[in-house]
Amino acid sequence: MKKVLSLVMALVMCACACIGLSSCGEKTDYTVGICQLMEHDSLDQATRGFIDALTEALEAEGKTVTVDTQVAGEIPLCTTVINTFTSKKVDLILANATPALTAAAEATSTIPVLGTSVTDYNDTFKNNIPANVSGTSDAVPFADQAQMMIDTLNLVAGDKVGVIYCANESNSLVQYEAVKALFEDAGIVVEAYTFSDAATELQAITNSAASECKAIYVPSDNTVAQNDSIVGSICSDKKIPVFTSYSSSICYASLAIDYYQLGVETGKMAAEILLGNKTPADFEIKILEPSVVYNEELCAALGITVPEN
Repeated sequence: MKKVLSLVMALVMCACACIGLSSCGEKTDYTVGICQLMEHDSLDQATRGFIDALTEALEAEGKTVTVDTQVAGEIPLCTTVINTFTSKKVDLILANATPALTAAAEATSTIPVLGTSVTDYNDTFKNNIPANVSGTSDAVPFADQAQMMIDTLNLVAGDKVGVIYCANESNSLVQYEAVKALFEDAGIVVEAYTFSDAATELQAITNSAASECKAIYVPSDNTVAQNDSIVGSICSDKKIPVFTSYSSSICYASLAIDYYQLGVETGKMAAEILLGNKTPADFEIKILEPSVVYNEELCAALGITVPEN
């Protein structure tokens, strides 16, 4: 059923991608394939920003583009989506999220591949990023995030922070290990609460985390983000503050990047590549400056003081 729904979603997204760009039957200058891991606000925003920036840049040069956007729905289906793009010989692939990027890099060494919503390219490719791969990263300064939680929640040595993430997402493990080391330097106990099935296991491990911890940290994990209303509902009932690496209504605060702007920057890269001005190897991985966001209503409910500045 999940696969059927994913394929239906992909067809809907594909149809929507043709609107405003060119009719699907018309010949255009370029064809771009977008493989988005799953639907949730952060990834959706990145895809939207990419399409907007790409089409604007190409239209300024009198060029047209057909964008084929497909949502895999689950990690194994990223390979299926990418293989469709390579068989069609698209001019460029956007891989939205780490599993989509690894699938694209494994499938082709000739088609330009740009990643977005990817935390650590060096970790993903073991410090050997392919020549046809570049993109943007959603990495944020983990030390600043940890310190922000310590300061706003008055965490002290012996307090326990739970980190909730999907065990299938390698980028989340990178973030967990980073914040774990930072919290433990301050004497704060850190425990991972991992899951693989979003619906049932996430609810169970969130209940455990909220019962055992003083606060919850959620990295930029796609599976959690898609289902974070589960985390928000449970933690809200138990009055446990949630800090996320991405902006979300469930978090009392975040130090996060703007995913729409992340997509915009990736779209600008894509235009340069398609127009023949640059290759992926010419671009360094771009990281955006994060911004601090507080949910004042949620902070008030949890008794957290929002800094005046």
